[in-house]
Amino acid sequence: MRKAIMTFLKNFLKCGFAGWCLEILFTAGGALRRRDMTLRGNTSLWMFPIYGCAAMLAPIGRLMDKKPVWFRGLTYMSLIFSVEYLTGKLLSRRCACPWDYSKSRWNVDQIIRLDYAPCWFLAGLLFERLLSSPAVRKEPQQPL
Repeated sequence: MRKAIMTFLKNFLKCGFAGWCLEILFTAGGALRRRDMTLRGNTSLWMFPIYGCAAMLAPIGRLMDKKPVWFRGLTYMSLIFSVEYLTGKLLSRRCACPWDYSKSRWNVDQIIRLDYAPCWFLAGLLFERLLSSPAVRKEPQQPL
């Protein structure tokens, strides 16, 4: 039991930090599109535990290890959208939601953007990779 808790905490930290870094890179990419050469990226402290929740994808990933990549990606994307919507609603009630998608025509309740689906598809697969052990990845072995 203790090992499972430690593994979850380690995965939570990995996902939290990876999510933060991805968000900073993504928002800096937006600055580049606007020709803002400061390339300022940003995030919020709230985002760390939200991205950390991706650690809960580990058991789901193990259940889907034989499924095709498109199926796994769509599953992760749907779960990420669900968590984003839920946490966005909860934070909005406290006027603490760090994102506002009201300017996007693809927004749902100003909390999720459907045009971000490809990003969440890929992010889910990245989190899957972060959370799987090398033995589970079944990487081809290099000859010595």
